[in-house]
Amino acid sequence: MENVTIFNTPEKGRGLKATKEFWAGDVIFSEPSLAAVVFDSLAERICHSCFRRQDKLQRCGQCKFAHYCDRTCQRAGWAEHKQECGAIKAYGKAPNENIRLVARIMWRLDKDGSVVSDMQLTTLDELEDHIADMQEDELKDFKVDIHNFLDYWPRNSKQHTLDVISHIFGVINCNGFTVSDQKGLQAVGVGLFPNLCLVNHDCWPNCTVILNHGKIELRSLGKIEEGEELTVAYVDYLNLSEERQRLLKTQYFFDCTCEHCKNRIKDDLKLGGREEEGVKPSEEQVKEATDYCWKMLEKMDEARLKGDYHEVVKICRECIEKTDKVLAETHIYLLRIWSTLSEVQAYLQYFDDAAEYARKMVEGYMKLYHPNNAALGMAAMRAGVTHWQAGLIEVGHGMICKAYAILMVTHGPTHPITKDLEAMRMQTEMELRMFKQNEYVYHSMREAALKNKPMAMMHEPKSVEEGIKNLFHRRK
Repeated sequence: MENVTIFNTPEKGRGLKATKEFWAGDVIFSEPSLAAVVFDSLAERICHSCFRRQDKLQRCGQCKFAHYCDRTCQRAGWAEHKQECGAIKAYGKAPNENIRLVARIMWRLDKDGSVVSDMQLTTLDELEDHIADMQEDELKDFKVDIHNFLDYWPRNSKQHTLDVISHIFGVINCNGFTVSDQKGLQAVGVGLFPNLCLVNHDCWPNCTVILNHGKIELRSLGKIEEGEELTVAYVDYLNLSEERQRLLKTQYFFDCTCEHCKNRIKDDLKLGGREEEGVKPSEEQVKEATDYCWKMLEKMDEARLKGDYHEVVKICRECIEKTDKVLAETHIYLLRIWSTLSEVQAYLQYFDDAAEYARKMVEGYMKLYHPNNAALGMAAMRAGVTHWQAGLIEVGHGMICKAYAILMVTHGPTHPITKDLEAMRMQTEMELRMFKQNEYVYHSMREAALKNKPMAMMHEPKSVEEGIKNLFHRRK
C-alpha cells in the first residue's frame, strides 16, 4: 500500500506512518472487511448482504435466519453465507454475533489464505489478542463463546486448534469495527478490517475512519506530514482524561500517554463553572451542581428508556433551571441535558425550544472538539435541521453549511449523509434568498406549505452523533 508504511516502537508496538503529505479530507486508504455480520438484535431488520435497513426483507429459505433485500442481495451474499447456512441448520439456531463473525473469518481464511488481497498489510496471526489481559468475568464469557463455537463449527469444515480459535476471538474482541446502515446513521453490525487494526489511538487524532459504500475509509482531518504517525480516536474526546484512560485500559489494554491525557487538556472546561462579568461560582457550588446534574441524568435516562418523553422534558428543565447559571456552557453534563432536550422537543414538534438547545449544544461542542470532528459535524447538521423546522432559516442555513464543511472532510462527497446534506444546503440557500427578498412572503409560503403537508411525527429520539462516537466495537 503506497500511502502508508508499518513502523515499530517499544511503547506502542506496531503502527502506521504516512509515506507522503496529506491534507484535510484526503482518503489515506480504504479497505473492505475480511468478514462482517449483522448484530443479533437487528437480524430480521437489516439485509445480511448490503447492510441496508428495509421494511420488508426476504428470509433465507434454508436456515430461516439470514434476511436480504431481494434475490440480487441474496446471490451477492451467498459466497459468505453458504457454509454459514448449513452450519446454522445443523446447529439448530443462529449463534451470537461474535461466534458468527469468527466463523465467517475462518471460512474466509481457509478459502483465501492468511493474506486475502495485495493491499493487506498484516495477517491475523500478527495482531494482538490481549487474552492474557482480560478480566476474570470477561474471560468467563470468552470461554463460553469458544465452547459454543466448537459445537457450531461444522465437522466437514477444516478443523483448527483451540489456540487458533481463541486468538481470532481475542482479535475481534479488541479490533472489531462497527458497520453502519446505508445512511451511516445507525450501527447495524460488526466487521474486521485488518489494516485498520494497525492504526494507533490518540485522543486528539489526525485521522478519522468512516464506513462508505461497504468499505472503511481512513481520512485525514488536517495536514499530515510525510513520516507522521497516523492516529484515530478509539473513545470519545468528550470524556474527561481520567475516564478516557480508564476506558482505554479496560477495553483496549494500554495506558494512554497522549498530550491531552498527560496535561488534562480541556478538563477544566468540561467540568467548569460559568463566569458572569468576571465572577465565577465557588468550587463547592460547581461540585454541588455537577452532582445534581449527574443524578438528573440518571433519572432522564430511565424516563427515556420507558418512552416517557414529557417526563424527560420535565427532568431536563428542572436540571437546567437549577444548574444553568452555575455550570459552564462547556460542562459535559449540561451538554448532555441540552442534547437530549433538543432531540425530544424536536420529536414532540416543539421546534423553537429544540432549536435553542441544539444551538447551545453545538456552541459547547465547538469549544471542546477538534474543528473537523465527525460528532461536531453531525450535531451541527441536527441543529441546522431543527432551526429550519422552527422557521429560523438564517441560523439553520449557517449550521447546515458548517456541518457540510466538516462532513466533506470526515465523510467525503460520495457518502450518503454528505449527499443528503448537500441537498439540504441547496434547499436552505434557496429559502434564505427568498427570506432576504421578502420575509412576509417567505413565512406566508412556508405556513401554506406546512398546512398542505403537515410535518410528520419525527422518528423517536436517538442521538445520531452517538453512532459516530462509538465506531470501534467492543463486546458489552
